[in-house]
Amino acid sequence: MRIKAIKIKNFRSYTGEVEIDFGDLTAFVGKNDIGKSTVLEALDIFFNDGKGVIKLDKDDVNKQALALGETETVISVCFEELPTSIVIDSTNQTTLLAEYLLNSTNQLEIIKKYSNGGKEKVFVKANHPTGNNCKDLLQKKNTELQKTIKDNVITCSNQTINAVMRTSIWQHFNSDLQLAEIEIDVTKGDTKSIWDKLQAYLPLYSLFQSDRKNSDGDNEVQDPLKEAVKQILNDATLQAKFNEIAVEVKSKLQDVATRTLAKIQEMNPEIASSLNPVIPATDSLKWIDVFKSVSITGDENIPINKRGSGVKRLILLNFFRAEAERRKTVENIPSIIYAIEEPETSQHTEHQKKLIKAFLELSNTANTQVIITTHSAALVKELEFQHLRLVKSNSGAKTIENILPNSLPYPSLNEVNFLAFSEVTEEYHNELYGYIELENEMVNYRNGKATIPYNKLRRDGVTIVVENIILTDYIRHQIHHPENKNNTRYTFVQLSESINLMRSFIQALTA
Repeated sequence: MRIKAIKIKNFRSYTGEVEIDFGDLTAFVGKNDIGKSTVLEALDIFFNDGKGVIKLDKDDVNKQALALGETETVISVCFEELPTSIVIDSTNQTTLLAEYLLNSTNQLEIIKKYSNGGKEKVFVKANHPTGNNCKDLLQKKNTELQKTIKDNVITCSNQTINAVMRTSIWQHFNSDLQLAEIEIDVTKGDTKSIWDKLQAYLPLYSLFQSDRKNSDGDNEVQDPLKEAVKQILNDATLQAKFNEIAVEVKSKLQDVATRTLAKIQEMNPEIASSLNPVIPATDSLKWIDVFKSVSITGDENIPINKRGSGVKRLILLNFFRAEAERRKTVENIPSIIYAIEEPETSQHTEHQKKLIKAFLELSNTANTQVIITTHSAALVKELEFQHLRLVKSNSGAKTIENILPNSLPYPSLNEVNFLAFSEVTEEYHNELYGYIELENEMVNYRNGKATIPYNKLRRDGVTIVVENIILTDYIRHQIHHPENKNNTRYTFVQLSESINLMRSFIQALTA
């Protein structure tokens, strides 16, 4: 299964329900403290039930909602690419569609509700039968289903299998199913088994945070190594060798004890008539303690925590990936989701490009999704529009927008970086200028704007002609003619002003 969408309500900075679509790779962009990491942390709470990186508590309830008396946080995830068959009753195969456990868009929608940051209640939102004769069948026991079949004279091929009986009943009342989207509580009564079985099909979700420590003593380094030690020491061949060592040590210790006793008896036989070493049973020896200080070094035996911050983080990031893949294999989990906050942290620009290329390749492998947050304009430019989600806040209300090529006043990744990070660049200035020229609107754009003198060089490279031009042209000329040193260089403030003027003009054109 893979995530199609998440819905968040009353969680931290998100008040009203916000729905976010996901792809194979999804990148959240936006200003600091806008709510990008909150989405990744909501997913960690949903998938890992407080046993992952994030622990939910009452302070996570949105403060505006709390002021209105609303204490319930809701995190819902919609899944697609569903298993072709599932088991929800004993060992009997069925499908989510046959059990009416999919929502109106044929997705599996699992809702988790947390009252005041407490334990979750789990629901499945499903387009489900609500007719009097065929509702609540998932909650009914075998004998109850048999009674319904008998009372309504329903043909059923096997009255020992609940899934078969439910299907027979629903088919019998097909004209009066009264399908409607309802929330089915799967944490109480007989429906609890449904949730127990569904969990086996959910993806593994692993979150790598941006503000984590960068040390070779961290759990994310230590745990994979210690887990590897456990697996190595459990090898049958090694266990046999350990037994040989234990027997040999016991034999040597007994020899030491015997010789010691002989010497004691030479001096005073009354002190001891026997002397035996006490050794733990072989199977109780804690061989793993011998390797409790395992760590890792790199080239020339330099520990990770002595390397540069960028190298440390890169190594730890790949430990994170290796551990997630190990868990997926060991626990037989069908799919995996890597969530990584600000992978560009401490990385050179060229390294950022290599990282995002690696993530794109990773996201294209089977049963794998990648979710990132980023503040890197360089990283954004390595992505496609389909990967981007722009997090914005308007008067306190959060919106998360899919970035489509034609959805912005000027459709470019520079526009995304401007909106997400307030990035002001000459490249973006050129794009906006070119757009206005292409639309044959430059005369209208210049109309009514103040002018400033510009010293223009003739082709001979010596003669100077003074022209009065608007600020945007003044900047444009300097960008395209850096060889002309006869003008005061425009400032960052002027570049920003010109970009905003062009954006406002383009927005008016496209309104």
